[in-house]
Amino acid sequence: DSFYHFNGKRLMPLVKDFSTMALPDASKFALPTTEHSIGGFYASVSKYVFGDMEDVGKLMGLAPYGNPKQFDHEAFEFKSGNLYVNEDWKHQFDNPSQNYEYFKAHFGYYADVARWAQEQVEKAVMECIKNRMHRYPHENLCYTGGVALNAVANAKLEDSNIAKNIYFEPAAGDNGLALGCAFYGWIEHFGMPKIPHDGSTCFGRHYADEEICAAFEKEENKKHLPKVFLDEEELLDYCAQKLSEGKTIGWFQSGSEFGPRSLGRRSILSHPGMENRKDHINRNIKFREDFRPFAPAVLKDKVGDYFISGRNSPYMILVDKTRPEYLKELQNVTHEDGSARVQTVEESWNPRFAKLLSSFYKHSGIEVLLNTSLNRKGMPIVETPQEALQLFESTALDMMVIENYVVEK
Repeated sequence: DSFYHFNGKRLMPLVKDFSTMALPDASKFALPTTEHSIGGFYASVSKYVFGDMEDVGKLMGLAPYGNPKQFDHEAFEFKSGNLYVNEDWKHQFDNPSQNYEYFKAHFGYYADVARWAQEQVEKAVMECIKNRMHRYPHENLCYTGGVALNAVANAKLEDSNIAKNIYFEPAAGDNGLALGCAFYGWIEHFGMPKIPHDGSTCFGRHYADEEICAAFEKEENKKHLPKVFLDEEELLDYCAQKLSEGKTIGWFQSGSEFGPRSLGRRSILSHPGMENRKDHINRNIKFREDFRPFAPAVLKDKVGDYFISGRNSPYMILVDKTRPEYLKELQNVTHEDGSARVQTVEESWNPRFAKLLSSFYKHSGIEVLLNTSLNRKGMPIVETPQEALQLFESTALDMMVIENYVVEK
């Protein structure tokens, strides 16, 4: 880890804990990173459980199905302020997944492994940050890096009150380095002042009507005859009505999100409480494992009505607990352990999505929507109108809404 202090003008390194790169080997727990890395540990366990390291976040989704007391080895230790990955835990795991069928046949075992690995990561994150903050106390903490996408660990970090204010960088993976380099160059190289930001991560380009129409005019898309809504309220009311009936909608609006979470610009939306929606979307639209959860999107000022902590989570990077009285109404966005990776929607930078939530409430009596990324397994999040129509054609999506254009099956 690297730990810095920023005083508004200068970024000053305080702690840098590096280890050598792990050597490539054929063992079942080869780390794809440095030898003593929280993220490397998590990736290696993901490979053991799923047979790949392509989507490490699956491990967090699997963990709630596991027994927390099956394994008791400690994967990490701190010595003199440095984090180390132990070696002895590796010897108790001798049944790596061979394929998805094998994984399903031994689901309980792999869920237990995932639960253990998730808890080890949570402990390592807490110990690491506690150590740094104890040495250099401050009321503000900014946390980033690939492990900072672990929404369960993040919530525990926030609940620990280790700092008065914690900012979880929404593009916490390697792509977020581009933002950091840009800010650093602006302040350090050009000597320019820090500029307030509205919190939006939606840096993608906008597509004009001409570009959207050009996609519809392609030969493979001519069979789709879009309805065009000139009035935004009419569009939102129409979509909200369809969502209340159980339709699943591809939602393509304005500039796309920067980072791994779809926040209402490139999203798949559905009813949070209608039976079988979760299984249908996983099976017939996302084409992914049935244990993987979906996120609830809720207006910022209503989050406490549906979720126990009621924490602000604009980037879908923190978990909360669904209130018991809403478990049925939110069954498609509540995970096995009652948790939910909440997105709080802010009208200031997500106005159309916020208005859609309000309109859905008028039709359904629920101020929450199921929100997941506009893609299927193994595919990047949709960026262009043409990609949106290709996804619509190749999945069981009922509708695709591209700005003011609506197509239905």
